[in-house]
Amino acid sequence: MIQRVQTIFLFLVVIAMGVTIGMPLWEQLQTNSGTGDSWNLTAFALSNFDASGELIQSSSKWYIGTLAAFAGLLALISIFQYANRGRQMLINMMNSLVMVGLVVAVFLTTNGINTAINAQEAGTYQIGFWAILVAMVSNMLANRFIRKDEALVRSVDRIR
Repeated sequence: MIQRVQTIFLFLVVIAMGVTIGMPLWEQLQTNSGTGDSWNLTAFALSNFDASGELIQSSSKWYIGTLAAFAGLLALISIFQYANRGRQMLINMMNSLVMVGLVVAVFLTTNGINTAINAQEAGTYQIGFWAILVAMVSNMLANRFIRKDEALVRSVDRIR
């Protein structure tokens, strides 16, 4: 039964992971050095721009995009596992671990850049990062409703 409420939350996880892949995750404006450089982190690249907006350097951060795509794929698979709630909960728990790994990867990347450039400020997290947190909450709520469905089915079986 795809029309359950947990399906909506799992679909929100898929959308949030798409937003994470498509939008910037973090931005750092370097005003203390006088150069006006900026650093931008997306799901697949970390780019350094000068004050005029020209690209100075770019490095691949494919692991962030891969983790986000994998989390979205796991949520999509979980949607269609409605007949086996135990497997659906297991997939959602694995997805929670993937999303925690995604948050850790973003934090380690941004902290590494901040220490490398001796930044005074931490930078600002953009909408792509906050979408990860929305996905984590949606995944948690989906698991809660799946457990609730499982408890309801077990209680009805007991009555028979």
